[in-house]
Amino acid sequence: MKKRVRLFTVLLSVLLVFSSFAATAEVHAAGNTATFTNAAQLANYVSDGYNQGTKGPITITKGTLKKTFSSKEIYLVTLSGTEWVFNQSTEALTDLFAGFNLGNAYYYNVVNVILQNVPKGANLVLAGHSLGGMIAQQVAADATIKAKYNVLNTVTFGSPLLAAGFREGTVKRLGDISDIVPLLSGNLFVTPIRALLGLNRENGGYYLKPITAHKESYKREDVWSSYDATGTKYGGAKLILDLDTRRFYQSPIIDW
Repeated sequence: MKKRVRLFTVLLSVLLVFSSFAATAEVHAAGNTATFTNAAQLANYVSDGYNQGTKGPITITKGTLKKTFSSKEIYLVTLSGTEWVFNQSTEALTDLFAGFNLGNAYYYNVVNVILQNVPKGANLVLAGHSLGGMIAQQVAADATIKAKYNVLNTVTFGSPLLAAGFREGTVKRLGDISDIVPLLSGNLFVTPIRALLGLNRENGGYYLKPITAHKESYKREDVWSSYDATGTKYGGAKLILDLDTRRFYQSPIIDW
């Protein structure tokens, strides 16, 4: 077991350091609103957090989650993943802490940003890529967040399983079949069935290119268009976002 944990630690560190999204994104917008009908569109929106710290890895946008028989006002919280930026808590150390579901600066910063900027009692939709998806799962399991908000959905792109059994709302983990990062967490050893069977996999054609799959697959509508804006395959949910309300937030390295 110790050898496997050490191997996991090395793999997680190496892969996540070199496998963040490219810092470009296409927003499907009309006027000052954007409508996302599939997971790839949401992944592109998440990727705006990769901005070398000029804006920050955290965004909050007010919008509406529409399903076949319901419509709810929500706040979308997006979290980008590993990025080496001075005094930003998205470095390899955070990957390791998050990978073992431990407290870390990024997680605490996200909780504080939500508490300071989202009205109590609001509905939340969380979405994150890689490290950001791990942090999103930690936030969905956070006792303070669950007490003050309604976490409706969490969507992760290329992220391992974290905090299983304690997360509020519906969690959908998406992972390209060539991307091994979604398998790299302590839960693979503790709850292997849940870690493996809870992952929704599609083939982007990245054979023997796991880092490229991790970086590029989730933004491709030809691969992920069958998943709706909540990460549900063949679902009908869509997000309508008010782009004028979108705000970016920093995640500094802090003592905790």
